[in-house]
Amino acid sequence: MAKLLPITNCVKELREAAGMTQAELGEHVGVTRQTIAAIEQRRYSPSLETAFRIAVTFNTNLEAVFEYQP
Repeated sequence: MAKLLPITNCVKELREAAGMTQAELGEHVGVTRQTIAAIEQRRYSPSLETAFRIAVTFNTNLEAVFEYQP
């Protein structure tokens, strides 16, 4: 089993509340559906630019979406 990254997020919750699929969110922020799935499952940390794009998509700030837990 892969080790989870120390960055937690609420991307899935925000995406589902907005009625978006992983593919739709990926298209909106410029990544693949697989990348969104990996971010939601904490198997991949997005670039800073992608993280900001996700936050902007949901009209919130970065800290409301991502949290670092060492």
